[in-house]
Amino acid sequence: MAVPITAKIVGVEVVAAQKAEVVSGGPSPEPVSSPKMVAEVVQLQPVLRRPDDLEGTTYKIKTPLSEHALYVTINDILVNGKRRPFEIFINSKNMDNFAWIVALTRVLSAVFRHGGDATFLVEEMRSVFDPRGGYFKPGGKYMPSLVAEIGECIERHLTKIGMIPPVDLSPELLAKRQAVGEKGMLGNALCPKCGQMAMARLDGCDTCLECGYSKCG
Repeated sequence: MAVPITAKIVGVEVVAAQKAEVVSGGPSPEPVSSPKMVAEVVQLQPVLRRPDDLEGTTYKIKTPLSEHALYVTINDILVNGKRRPFEIFINSKNMDNFAWIVALTRVLSAVFRHGGDATFLVEEMRSVFDPRGGYFKPGGKYMPSLVAEIGECIERHLTKIGMIPPVDLSPELLAKRQAVGEKGMLGNALCPKCGQMAMARLDGCDTCLECGYSKCG
């Protein structure tokens, strides 16, 4: 409905849906009342600030993929009296993988600095498979990719600082590992549960020597 203007205009008011905001000063008529909408504000966790000094640990990764080892350094920060990872660096004389390793360290460090739960990175990285095939570590453990081994390295560190509980191997699984070692057997198939090349045939059952998964047949 059109409303004629009979008085001098002394203010301007912009009315949006469910909200009225005065743009310029001056008396103005009260806006038509409407239900008040309150927006829910989601606050992202603030990025942790880097102190001048950090304590960390360096891990050495040696693979058959290169004659040069990788050195993974993870620095920690104290948050509420507890250590948590803050940044990661990966160095090697082998420059073949330089670009994606730099990208990986920057992404991982960004996740660490946001202060949330970073333990999910372990599972995500350990599930990466190299299309060219993986390799066996000394001792017979299979690694599906170099990224997966870096993920295992992060898992070791998170376990060390208490963010991941240590793996409690059952006496049954330890006995199976010992039996396989005495027979000189190695896992020769991928485990459908943990993805490790650790399935061995024991007493008529396919058993994973890494996580204990068993399928009898």
